[in-house]
Amino acid sequence: MSGTDRAAVVAGVGAWVPPAVVTNEALAERLDTSDEWIRSRTGIRRRHVIAPGGATSDLAVEAGRRALESAGADDADVVVVATSTPDRPCPATAPEVASRLGLTGVAAFDVAAVCTGFVYALGVAGGMIASGFARTALVIGADTFSTILDPLDRTTRAIFGDGAGAVFLRAGRPTEPGALMGLRLGSDGTRSELIEVKAGGSRQRSTGLPARDRDTYFRMEGRPVFAHAVRRMATSVRATAAEVGWAPADIHRVVLHQANARILAAVAEQIDVPAECFPSNIDRVGNTVAASVPLVLADACVSGELSPGQRIVLGGFGGGLTWGSVALVWPDVTAIRSDAAPVSPSPTDY
Repeated sequence: MSGTDRAAVVAGVGAWVPPAVVTNEALAERLDTSDEWIRSRTGIRRRHVIAPGGATSDLAVEAGRRALESAGADDADVVVVATSTPDRPCPATAPEVASRLGLTGVAAFDVAAVCTGFVYALGVAGGMIASGFARTALVIGADTFSTILDPLDRTTRAIFGDGAGAVFLRAGRPTEPGALMGLRLGSDGTRSELIEVKAGGSRQRSTGLPARDRDTYFRMEGRPVFAHAVRRMATSVRATAAEVGWAPADIHRVVLHQANARILAAVAEQIDVPAECFPSNIDRVGNTVAASVPLVLADACVSGELSPGQRIVLGGFGGGLTWGSVALVWPDVTAIRSDAAPVSPSPTDY
């Protein structure tokens, strides 16, 4: 296969969340919040967090292993990890993930586009396959935002959780189920201040001054982020569907980044696709950033909400600002998500 005869095809799906679960009630014991306040604004009931000493690579390895098993594969030419919470600022997390999966000597690198990271990573890995550079690719979205949240900020503490999801891509024909179609990616760096961690990068370090306490934590401006997320995801999903010749009525499922239940409802209204066509797991895992889209894919596949032959559009929105979407006809794959039994963490762990 070469040129227009070649495309990246989804052949496996895997996911993993750490066993420690923080409920809304547990948060309310430490912060000025309540289960009702959190649910009414976000739709979230609980979220998972890594244990002390854990790292993003640990979750990525578990999700990657399950995606490989789902595809019946034991190797990959490329490993791409989408994350904004790497194990260390340097080096990238992907080479270690690849090594721990036994994929020694393969191309491995990170993609940082926050909550749009997985869609961006799909685009990069899909392009490498379509160009003939690679035959197969393992694309992982993994984040541990619990490690960068202000412990006193009830808004971000309520929203974000930790997790990882992955897909395995192989070379195939553009017309077969699972082939990535109509990819669209975009950004608007003029609004980068809406979603950020101020300290830790070259701009802050070059001052020679220590970081201010709160600048080391993640922050976002909720109201403008909500408006941008709805507009950008709705526009991107509509344009991607139109590019592949689908009207809204032709779309069976829209799998979006799980930012907020109200955002999902608003996007559904704007693109004129019924809300029941939007698989969601935000109530159980919260906003898992780059892991969000593949985690929803895995959950919807396991539950039967996704089935072979359905026309679906994936979409994301995140810091940068960034956004993106891609269409495909869902293939006949068996997702693997065999989570550990949930446990309650020590109050000092979150």
